[in-house]
Amino acid sequence: MNKTYPAVELAGRILLALMFLLAGISKITGYAGTAAYMASAGVPGALLPLVIALEVGGALAIIVGFQTRLVALALAGFSVVAAALFHSNFADQMQMTMFLKNVSVAGGFLILAANGPGALSLDAKRKG
Repeated sequence: MNKTYPAVELAGRILLALMFLLAGISKITGYAGTAAYMASAGVPGALLPLVIALEVGGALAIIVGFQTRLVALALAGFSVVAAALFHSNFADQMQMTMFLKNVSVAGGFLILAANGPGALSLDAKRKG
């Protein structure tokens, strides 16, 4: 194995998770607006605490490499569902771009789920 792989895997996890961490934090600070936006798309605002927990908690778990495969699958599913619910107006170029971004991120999470977090992770430390 190349000696740089562990650092590259860690950097990849951080970059993949960063969007979710920042999005979750922004949902906390803009709670009412986010709940209203969700409701406008037919998604109950009551689900917002779960969304925040998944985004912030999931991002942190991915970054440190804890339960990585399971969390990556959850975030992949979340990304696809969010794309379908909030970014499916393909007549709007920006919405199509956002849809494709979500689908691409889901692909990254599926690769992470298939390959695991790498050596610099809590999952690797637990395996010994």
